[in-house]
Order: sequence, then structure tokens, then C-alpha cells
Amino acid sequence: MRLRHIEVFHAIMQVGTISGAAQVLHISQPAVTKVLQHAELQLGMPLFERVRGKLYPKPEAHRLFIETEKLHRDLQGIRRLAASLKGRVVETIRLVATPTIAISVLPAAMSAWRRQFPSTRCELATFHTSEIVNTLRLGEADLALSLQDPRHPGIVAEAIAAGPMMAIARRGSWSAAERHLPFTPQQLTGEWIGHADNDPLGELVVNACEEAGVLPLFHTVVQTYQIARSLVEAGAGMAVVDPFTAASGLDKIERRVWTPEIPVQLFLLTASHAPLSHGARELANSIGAAARACLTSA
Repeated sequence: MRLRHIEVFHAIMQVGTISGAAQVLHISQPAVTKVLQHAELQLGMPLFERVRGKLYPKPEAHRLFIETEKLHRDLQGIRRLAASLKGRVVETIRLVATPTIAISVLPAAMSAWRRQFPSTRCELATFHTSEIVNTLRLGEADLALSLQDPRHPGIVAEAIAAGPMMAIARRGSWSAAERHLPFTPQQLTGEWIGHADNDPLGELVVNACEEAGVLPLFHTVVQTYQIARSLVEAGAGMAVVDPFTAASGLDKIERRVWTPEIPVQLFLLTASHAPLSHGARELANSIGAAARACLTSA
């Protein structure tokens, strides 16, 4: 199928009519019909059932749609790049981060960086670390942020900020004297919010408890530290989270350093074969500064 065939095919799959596809593509209905007929002729089979003015995809059309979807997204990306070049916006920076960092650190970092690069396009997405590695390796992102070093031969990991794991509770849970003391596994009483079994930092917390002779029991288990903090804010229990999550929302929670101390680093991840552009490197610097400021101010 030619690119024009794919465009028309995707438009029809989305709206279900020739007239709707024509509106989406800003071309005439006869032009849509002609391109569709040519595509079906090339493929040697009909793709749609025609019933009272509507087109219903055949099973072959659904299979074709799945296979051509990535090509269609790539084509849209090329068009956006062409529009950016025409408008003299010559750089697009693609940043991915784990949800925790995206919420706790990125807003301040992006705000500061945008003042230096007001016209540079930046695309933000959130993934877990395993997905981030594949995204970088496939060239679908320029830089990434994670609390884990994936230790992958194709990924460069640079530590840009660090702090200890923290126990957090709803404001008013601890006395003024307690707030200045470390939190130990022996103090794990009441309702505690746990992390998924595959969370590396959560595993370190559980290991520390077991070494201290404490068997933690979690009735609520979450996938992200931000969800844990939101539950703590609502009074659903206490949790042990990373320092960046613990540093945000201090008007609703209070925190204590977990002991034995578990150090946490924020890593800037890049593909080893793809050096950062000037704008991307400045964004990384802004993120590092915002992360360190987040910990210091808290």
C-alpha cells in the first residue's frame, strides 16, 4: 500500500464513512473513493462491507490496521517535524520519566528550562524503568529519568540527585519530638501501604524489616509512590517512599528518615550511541537542579 492509501484507510477505519474520511483528510469524497478502490485493487481483496452508506471493516482490514498503525504514526511524526522545521523550531526533545519523578520533579524543572528554550518542542511521557530501557534503545526517546540504574550495556546512567528513603504519615500522626527521630522497622504498627513485589526500593524496605526480625503486613499494595502518598494524605495508612515523593505535599504529610538508611539516586538515562543535544543537556541540568532543590527545600 502507498502512503496515500494508508492515510485514507486509517481515516475510514476511524470514522466509518467516505464523507467523514474526506472531512478528516480535507479532500473530496470522490478522491477518497478512488484511493480506496485503488488500494483494494492492489491488495486483490475488498477491505470493507458497504451497507447503507457506511463501511464496515472486514477481518482483513482489522489485521491490516494493526500492522500499518506504526507506519501511520511515523508519518504523522514526519509531518510534525516538517512543520517544526518550516516554523524554525528545529529541535524536538523527547523525555520519558517514571511517574514519581514526572509529578514531583519535572514541573519545576520544565518551568525553569522553558524560560531558556521557549520555542523548543518537548514531548513528555511516563513509563516504568523496564519500558524506558526499550524506549531509549529503539530511539523513541532522547533522555529518561528513573530511580533505578538499569545496568544495561546500551544505556548510560548518570546520578543527578540523591536522598534517603522516608517514612511518611498524615500530618499530625507524630509528636514534635518523634518527627526529628529516624523511623525503624520496629515502629511498623497500624495500617501500612506496601509496594508491588517487583519494586526494587520496596524490596529493600522489606529486607530491612526481615533483618530486624519484623514481618511487615500490607493490606494495601500500590504500583507507584505517588499513589502511596495520596493514600497517606487521605488517612489510609502510612508508607515508606522515595525522598522526592516525600518532599512534595508536606502541607498534608510529615516524614521521617527510614533507618537503616536506604540511599536513593535519581538517574539520567540516555542511549550510549546517542549524545544529547544542547537543549536536551540543558533540560537535564534543569532537572538535576530542580531535584536537588526539592530535597533541600523540604
